[in-house]
Amino acid sequence: MSATRVFVARLNGSPVFDPAGDRVGKVRDVLVVYRKSEAPRVVGLIVEIPGRKRVFMSIGKVTAIEGGQVITTGLVNMRRFEQRGGEVLVIAEMLGRQVDFNDGSGRATIEDVAIEEEDDGDWEVTQLFVRRQKSGGSPFGRGQTSYVTWREVSEASKPGEGQSAEQLIATYSELKPADLANTLLELPEQRRQDVVEELPDERLADVLEEMPEHEQIEILQKLDDDRAADVLDHMQPDDAADLIAQLPEDRGEHLLELMEPDEADDVRFLLSYGPDTAGGLMTNEPVILSPDATVAEGLAHIRKHDLPPALGAAVCVALPPLEAPTGRFLGVVHFQRMLRYPPQERLGALIDQGLEPVRADTSAAEVSRILASYDLVSVPVVDEANRLVGVVTIDDVLDYLLPDDWRSHPEGNDEHRRRAQARASLSTGSIPIAGRRTTDGTR
Repeated sequence: MSATRVFVARLNGSPVFDPAGDRVGKVRDVLVVYRKSEAPRVVGLIVEIPGRKRVFMSIGKVTAIEGGQVITTGLVNMRRFEQRGGEVLVIAEMLGRQVDFNDGSGRATIEDVAIEEEDDGDWEVTQLFVRRQKSGGSPFGRGQTSYVTWREVSEASKPGEGQSAEQLIATYSELKPADLANTLLELPEQRRQDVVEELPDERLADVLEEMPEHEQIEILQKLDDDRAADVLDHMQPDDAADLIAQLPEDRGEHLLELMEPDEADDVRFLLSYGPDTAGGLMTNEPVILSPDATVAEGLAHIRKHDLPPALGAAVCVALPPLEAPTGRFLGVVHFQRMLRYPPQERLGALIDQGLEPVRADTSAAEVSRILASYDLVSVPVVDEANRLVGVVTIDDVLDYLLPDDWRSHPEGNDEHRRRAQARASLSTGSIPIAGRRTTDGTR
């Protein structure tokens, strides 16, 4: 193995390759064990493989760490990683910890950890990159930074004192919401709660949308009502409705009262539809423009960075008002068609005449069949007066079809079979599916 010093925070997300150059996964953490009189010893890497499954890779199977990548012997134990007593995750648990300088010169916070291979082939923690606290004792002050050895400091652990999650959040700042959700679920419970408390409301909302329902509820239950309402305000209305439907009725109603009125109205509107219908699956925030809007305006709207890809695949065209429920629904214009016409072309002239909307009371099974049969990523939903009330996107249907625990166990054989059965059933409409859960946990 090539001898090198590696800073763990920078190692996060690095690709892992086998000797043939095939990608195995990416690094998500480094596992160490503490020793009485010596620096912690590195025992292995936590590697995320396809399917968001995290496995343990012994450090002895790593042949090189260089150039922002990890080379291994190619032998990977596919068993899901489970942390044992005495083991410490560097990114998840060490970053953000406070340490006291042994010379009595003060306290600092660990911002990064360096590991290095020793002469005997073992890897250990050799340096800490720390930031001293400013005068006054605030753990969040931006004081002077320095490199220290493990022997120069001692961890500061007072009873009941929580660890700062600020540095951990900074380390994970580039993660996509789905990856951050998976990362949070792997953290020890207290550490997870520390991170949740530090995450901005909007970021936490994005993360909750990617979690299994029971995990969403567990996290939301630990938030005070004002914070929970703020997070729900930032969620997509359909996701917020799904989550509120799982809560006891009195708390769900209380949170709706604390939410911003416009956001709460959207959620109540979605909750009014049956869980096994198009109305129960849809989102009521598609891109809606008038028939006189131009191709340039349509492309500008779908270009917004915060618009989910499925909603950006088409523009809904309706008469005013242009918020759901709209005036009379006229049709949709697919973004590919917009690309074929000049910027000044009116959207009303480009409507797809072959795509029929579904009614809000259409069964979820029928909606799934339509999306599959016509290779669509979304389908518009109208009420009895032909007013647009929302759209059902392919991700709504997939969330509906897949097992409840698909995020936690994507590699399970049973799930693969259920996915295959669901895909095979889409074209026939014979899908034994269920919709949004009711407040008592049933479907």
